[in-house]
Amino acid sequence: MTVTQNHKARTLGLCAALHAFTHIYHVALMPLYLPIQSDLKLATIEQATLLLTVMMFAYFTPSYAMGVLADRFNRKKLLATGLAINSLGFVGLSFAPNYWWALLCVATAGFGGSFYHPAATSMIARLFPIGTGRALGLSGVGASIGFFIGPLYTGWRAATSGWRAPVLELGLLGLLMAGLFVWLAEEEPARLAEEHVPHGKLFPAPGLWLLFILASLCFGLRDFTGSSIGSLGSLFMQNAWGFNLKQTGMALSAIFIGSAVSNPLFGHLSDGGRLRWTCAVLLVAAALVAVFPRVPSHWLAGTLAIYGFFFMASYPMVEAALMESVPEAVRGRVFGFFITAAGLVGNLSHWMVGNRVKELGARAYSVEGYYYLFTLLAFLLLLSLLGLPCLNAIRKREKPGGRPVTGDSPTGTGKPQFESAHSRDAAELES
Repeated sequence: MTVTQNHKARTLGLCAALHAFTHIYHVALMPLYLPIQSDLKLATIEQATLLLTVMMFAYFTPSYAMGVLADRFNRKKLLATGLAINSLGFVGLSFAPNYWWALLCVATAGFGGSFYHPAATSMIARLFPIGTGRALGLSGVGASIGFFIGPLYTGWRAATSGWRAPVLELGLLGLLMAGLFVWLAEEEPARLAEEHVPHGKLFPAPGLWLLFILASLCFGLRDFTGSSIGSLGSLFMQNAWGFNLKQTGMALSAIFIGSAVSNPLFGHLSDGGRLRWTCAVLLVAAALVAVFPRVPSHWLAGTLAIYGFFFMASYPMVEAALMESVPEAVRGRVFGFFITAAGLVGNLSHWMVGNRVKELGARAYSVEGYYYLFTLLAFLLLLSLLGLPCLNAIRKREKPGGRPVTGDSPTGTGKPQFESAHSRDAAELES
């Protein structure tokens, strides 16, 4: 099957739609911690935030195995199956009679979500070897929509119908989308002239493995901050400022509304300088995290919106840098390992945030009690920048002398494309 421009655009659009549902489920519970605690008669808020930690643990843990499947099997079927399982987990959660049932359902939902990123990211990178950052940025618009809709919808619906109604409705909509994807999506074209990997491994040398693990852990700190802003921000606004569920959902949704523009914008700009642009957006995001608890209550949503505009744009840029650092034949596994390591570090945030807020005691109801926590998150975001030189070093050592970045040409002819971007960034690092 020829990889036509029509096929590329259709595949990218459908991946963006699945991306939206994948991330709707990641943030849908954030405004609901307090009503869930009350309904399930949980002793502490920590137990409610643990639901999201369990979901995300089940999401990140199988990612390497999903990357193996993505490198070997039909990605369309993997993507549809994953969304169906993810959706069924939410349907089950809406009927949870007790806490243990709720834990089982969120774990099921998380496992279903793990199918998406290894398959979709490697597919998009193969279809768009030129302009990879822009393509991943456009796919990221789906994530932006999902992140925006999730807390906004659940906070709004839960305020009038209880927390179970929006959880059920989102689960049923996800099942519908999985069916539409199977019906409308084209079969993935046959793999084209994949780059030969003579060593048969993800990385040919221990030094590259070390750099990759360091990069994964560094970006885990970025994910830790990003996840914490959602859970800690939710508790901060409700406890310290008295926000209701609807107000909290709307404020959290503001994080993601601007990323529908910033993802493709910075993704495109970064195709001419990946390191510079990624550093820039994360530095601005870190400053806004530190400032957030110190602004007046009527500025909180706006501050979150500006923070999200910059922070969320780092994802397509880092993913593009990672995909360009390794041969196409191992991209699914590499991304699976990356998201497992980075994600598990980041996912500790929900439980740790709930635990820390519990330890604040009476200070959890004062604005000043949160200053230290948000300052610490800003510092972790700055530390995550150390992952960028690690990825750049992998790219240079994996592809010395302009070895092919991928076996596919942008026109689908199968002719190898040679590395041409980021020379300025490499020179900056070397100097």
